[in-house]
Parts: sequence; C-alpha cells; structure tokens
Amino acid sequence: IMSDFGLILVGLTLCTTTSSLQCNYLSLQQRKAIENSLQLLDKIGKKFPQQCLTEKTFFRFPEQVLKPRQKEAVKMAIEEIFHHIFHIFSKNLTLAAWDGTALKQFQNGLYQQIEQLEACVIKNQTRCFQNKEDNRLKLKKYFRKIDCFLKDKQHNLCSWEISRAEIRRCLQLIDKVIRRI
Repeated sequence: IMSDFGLILVGLTLCTTTSSLQCNYLSLQQRKAIENSLQLLDKIGKKFPQQCLTEKTFFRFPEQVLKPRQKEAVKMAIEEIFHHIFHIFSKNLTLAAWDGTALKQFQNGLYQQIEQLEACVIKNQTRCFQNKEDNRLKLKKYFRKIDCFLKDKQHNLCSWEISRAEIRRCLQLIDKVIRRI
C-alpha cells in the first residue's frame, strides 16, 4: 500500500513539473501557434477581393487589454480573444468560399491555444479578477461588432473577407505583445 501511494506522489509530481515546464515555454509555444494561425488565415482564402474594398469597416481593437502590467492579465486577455475568434470562425461560413482543410486546421490550432492558456492561466486568475472583467467587457464589445457586421451583411463573402483581415490584424497585435513578454 505504501508503494502505491509513493507511485501516486511521483506521478503527481511529474504531472505538475510537466505542466510547469509547458507554462514556462508558453510564450514560445504561443508565438509559433500564432505564426501558424496567420499562415492558415492566408491559406484559408485568396487575395482580398477588390469588390470588398468599398465595404471596409474599422472595428477598433481595444489595444489597452494587451497592455496591463501583469503578464497573467495579458495571458487571460489573449485566452479571451482566442475564445471569441474561435466562436466567430465556427459558424455561418457557407458563403466564405474558403479552403475547408485550412479552416479546420485554423480552428484546431485556436482550440489548442485556448487549452494551453487555460491550463497555465487558471492558477493565477484571482489576482487579476477585476482587470479580467474589464478586459472581458471591452473584448466582448469589440467581437460583438464583428459578429453584428457579419450578421448585417448576411455572412456574405465580403463580410467574411473583412472579418478575416481584422482577425489577422488582431493576431499580429497579440504576436507583438507575446514577443515582449
């Protein structure tokens, strides 16, 4: 019985150590994942259609959510952003005329990034609660604008292309922030 308990302790220690190591390299993992996501966003669709240039919309990403003093608050904001992007890119895609394989890879990559962030960020959530709620509201408002834009345009090709360009810009901002952490 004592040896079984010892094995359980060793297993728990290894899991905790592995988890801590993954969290220590989270920024590097995230940079690679974002680079991959940006490549997939390019692969999903073709060049931005000329006929969509007149429909350009400015959604005004709330950049302040990526500028808090605490790294954990930034990671929580990034996790929230990925949730919203995943949500947007998981519905009403029929008129987008995109590469389905690349889209699935993009969705899977986002899901993996969310899981990695959740595993590492959950430990320190209580410290940043107020900041997280403020950021959550700002991000919700930003992504609601994108969602409403898509709905207003009935998820047509141009609305998806404009949204894809906006999400690309969003991921580029996150990449810049992660490089500084």
